[in-house]
Amino acid sequence: MTFDALALQRAFAQAEFHADTSALHALLADDFRSIGDQGYVLDKAQWLGKFVDFAYTDLRCTDVEVSSYDRAVIIRYVQHSASVWRGQAMASTSRVSQTWIEQADGWRLAGVQFSPLGDGPSDAG
Repeated sequence: MTFDALALQRAFAQAEFHADTSALHALLADDFRSIGDQGYVLDKAQWLGKFVDFAYTDLRCTDVEVSSYDRAVIIRYVQHSASVWRGQAMASTSRVSQTWIEQADGWRLAGVQFSPLGDGPSDAG
């Protein structure tokens, strides 16, 4: 059976967009960590708990690339999102890096890191 890393990334994005904490719980490793664009760290319980006050209104991933290793995969992409947190509308574009690991019971997301992207370099001609 061929492993499809992009299917995992898409499943994670869909679960996030729909705030499907049951699906996210199954996809995340027990020792999962998220490093946000401000440097804060969330563990699995905190990541799942954010959906009480947070919802995506748009979530798109572009420029996806996959690096595969023996029992790990790193997926990098640009995430374009619009969301609402505690009633406050937000929009962001971030470069994201996901680290997936193969465990005895399947593939799990061990970590995700977000780096904000600005408006990009100006056209210097």
